[in-house]
Amino acid sequence: MELFFLLPWLLFSGALWASPAEGAGTTFTIKNKCPYTVWPGTLSGNGAGLLGGGGFELSPGATASFSAPPGWSGRFWARTRCVFASSSSSPPNGSCVTGDCGGALHCAVGGVPPVSLAEFTLGGGGNGAAKDFYDVSLVDGYNIGIGIRPSAAAGDNCRYAGCVADLNAQCPAELRMAAEPGGETVACKSACDAFGSPEYCCTGAFGSPATCRPTRYSQLFKAACPAAYSYAYDDATSTFTCTAGAADYLITFCPATADAADQA
Repeated sequence: MELFFLLPWLLFSGALWASPAEGAGTTFTIKNKCPYTVWPGTLSGNGAGLLGGGGFELSPGATASFSAPPGWSGRFWARTRCVFASSSSSPPNGSCVTGDCGGALHCAVGGVPPVSLAEFTLGGGGNGAAKDFYDVSLVDGYNIGIGIRPSAAAGDNCRYAGCVADLNAQCPAELRMAAEPGGETVACKSACDAFGSPEYCCTGAFGSPATCRPTRYSQLFKAACPAAYSYAYDDATSTFTCTAGAADYLITFCPATADAADQA
């Protein structure tokens, strides 16, 4: 099933990264290639601290880097069209049209669907060498494109993951989310979010890989973004791995086709 869930250390930089040293933490670099400001949200699993305090503002063209220890797991996403009061205000002190996390700049909970996710588990796996597992998930819907590129090809399945396509432009009418009635599409809901039925949510009698199969909606997502999760049991073509500690990761919001092709 899709991966889910980095001890903090926030650095803002225009540079990318060097390959990690033996025993060093993993560096995540977030780059905003959207023509507008986004507010990345971060959420950590396994009791780790929140990277970047859980959320921050990222201007067009800007980058932010974080260091995470072995064993970290968590997720990143982009919030869009946000308005926040001064940072001194107590949360909730604002709101975002997509990816909102309870009106707070610094997220302590996940983003409200529909939202595209970049998910990591560092140093996971059972038998054999430890691996980093990562994916881009559209299981909770789509708001903007996300790409993950490892800094080194550390393993047979250590490669680009993500969604370059603009799914908002292709979104079926029944899945569209607009900022206001009749307005432009700002996100595309998952069928589970839109309809809530077990066959779309992989629950109840449909709660296993054998019974929860692709639907016409998840197939639309998969056709547009073949290197991203389209539904909960879309593991075979959507989970990627690198040798643990051998790569850092660049997460790009609004990636271009060239970003997907440029594997370091």
